[in-house]
Parts: sequence; C-alpha cells; structure tokens
Amino acid sequence: MKKFVLGAAMAVMMSTAAHAETIGVSMALFDDNFLTVLRNGMSDYAKTLNGVELQIEDAQNDVAKQQSQIQNFIAAGVDAIIVNPVDTDATAAMSKIAADAGIALVYVNREPVNVDSLPDKQAFVASNELESGTLETLEICKMLGGKGKAVVMMGELSNQAARMRTKDVHDVLATEQCKGIEIVEEQTANWSRTQGADLVTNWLSAGLEFDAVISNNDEMAIGAIQALKAAGRSMDSVVIGGVDATQDALAAMAAGDLDVTVFQNAAGQGQGSVDAALKLAKGEPVEKKVYIPFELVTKENLDKYQAKN
Repeated sequence: MKKFVLGAAMAVMMSTAAHAETIGVSMALFDDNFLTVLRNGMSDYAKTLNGVELQIEDAQNDVAKQQSQIQNFIAAGVDAIIVNPVDTDATAAMSKIAADAGIALVYVNREPVNVDSLPDKQAFVASNELESGTLETLEICKMLGGKGKAVVMMGELSNQAARMRTKDVHDVLATEQCKGIEIVEEQTANWSRTQGADLVTNWLSAGLEFDAVISNNDEMAIGAIQALKAAGRSMDSVVIGGVDATQDALAAMAAGDLDVTVFQNAAGQGQGSVDAALKLAKGEPVEKKVYIPFELVTKENLDKYQAKN
C-alpha cells in the first residue's frame, strides 16, 4: 500500500514537472518606467499560472548583450523566449538564432524590423503605433485650434516606435484641419526625462518660440515640463503631449502640467506576450501580430486611468 501511494505521488510530481514551462525574458532596459510596468505585468501574470517560471534578464540597452542572453536561454533549455528589443533593426538575427534552435520567440512592445517575415513559432505583441502618435497629435491640434508652432521630441531613432510615432505626427499635421501647425524643431531625447529637459532648455536658451511640445513618450514630456517651469514659462501658455500614460504622467496631468497622453497597456502587453509564448511552445496557433489598443487620456477621463494605476 505504501509503495502504491509513493508511486502515485511520484507520478503526480512527474506529471507536474512535465507541464512546467520556463520562459526566458530579455528586456531592453530595467531602468525605464514603462518597461518596468511591462516587466511587472509579465511577472504578476506568470505567478497566476501553475508551473510557469520566468527568467528575466536586463540587456542594459546593449544589443550584443541581448543576443547573448537569447543564446544562453537556448542553451539552458527554456521552452520559449520573450524579447523586448534593444534595437528593432537587429531582430532578424535574433529570429534566426531562435528558429534554428526550434525555440518559440515572442517580441513584445517594440516592433521587430522583420515583423512581416517572422519564422514559424514567432509572434509580436504590442500596441499599433499607427494609433499612438495619431491620437496624441490630433488632440494637440484640437487644443491649438489647428494653428501654432510645435517642437517634436523623438525617442531613440533605432527604435521603430520612435520612427512610427514621429511619422504619425507629420501625417496628422499634413491634414487640412491641422496644417496650420508648424514644426519649428524636431530632435531626439532618447526616451529620457533628463535628456528631454536638457533639449528643451537648449531650445529656450536659443530663443525658440513654440506653443506645443509633441513628445514620443511621457518621460521626455515630463522633462520638457521641468525645463519650462525652470525657465519661468507658464504651463497655461504651452500644450504638452506624451505617450504611455505612466503613473508620473498621470500625476503631471492631475497637477495641470501635462495636457494629453495615450494609454499604452503595458501590463496587457506583458500578459499577452506570456500567453503567446506558452501557446507557441505547445505548437498552438497564434496571430503573427497581436495588438492591445491604445487609448487617449485627457483631463476629462483622467480618473479612469488613475484607477488603473
């Protein structure tokens, strides 16, 4: 009888082990507000799943380090890999490494350059960047009454999201209702609050005049707010927009400093990437592009998004 009980217990343990799955996760950078929410979204969701373990690594914005992490995950025998790319132009090589090893790979948040030719067992989970900069710029256009001068703050130019969001800005300002808005400066601040503040300080020191700041993300927008306040500029005299609806951005909006942002569901993307990775690892079908919708955030609906954070 004891042997039977012991055997049954071992069978259960072996069955559980057989269904346990490990996902290697390479994040572009831990030290980023939005990516932290994304990473935590993955971790929190994985904890609700029986037998799923995440091994999360920080690529520290280093492409070579990220590629090495992918190779190490494969060597360790993970069931699937999730990558938040450092450089979206470097993803073709990463896809080949995973495909050659037969390991499922999911890109999250940042669109890989090879998104339209991903190998089998690979997918992309994010929000459609056609919506992000478009929602932001349309609202700023509305606030300006279709006329004025704007500066554009871009993210890292190696990043597809920065390029797409900036294109969105230009596309909106080319429309009939918004063509009265002139872009007087457009430079990168690499997604950084500090660099955003420095950039706007330089513009102000040069005597540049503008009515709006259109930023590719909230961190740079907050940097712009800091620079404008330091220069004694009234926040009522300039429209500030960003993307992501981070907790800091919502606080800035509540304080009357940030005028518009666009909610990008970081936790939703994290959960979606884990789901896609598990399905691909099991050989189940997954759409090549899985989109989590962007949502416009203004002072009128701020309460709804403060509750989410």
